[in-house]
Amino acid sequence: MRVRYKFWLEDGEHIFGEGLFELLQEIDRRGSINQAARSLNMSYRQAWGQVKKAEGRLGERLLSTRVGGETGGGAELTPAGRWFLQRYKQFRRDAGEAIEAAFQRHFG
Repeated sequence: MRVRYKFWLEDGEHIFGEGLFELLQEIDRRGSINQAARSLNMSYRQAWGQVKKAEGRLGERLLSTRVGGETGGGAELTPAGRWFLQRYKQFRRDAGEAIEAAFQRHFG
């Protein structure tokens, strides 16, 4: 038997969860919203919509984008985006460890 859990942040409405976490990680890795979206089997429009919604709720820009051209476009995390991604990653790890420890105490 094992415990399963999911985390997300909200303020009455969903702000940030696993989907956006994975998307931002992929954008950081690939330098492109389009490539990140494709790797996660989502449309560019869906990916961009998730980012813009979170930016609106947080009041911070998460991405900096460059328009295409000869060298192609791209995207990278802003300092705020990188900070938020790292904080969520740490929160997820800490919370997961606490849940696993509680599970072991009660069911292990």
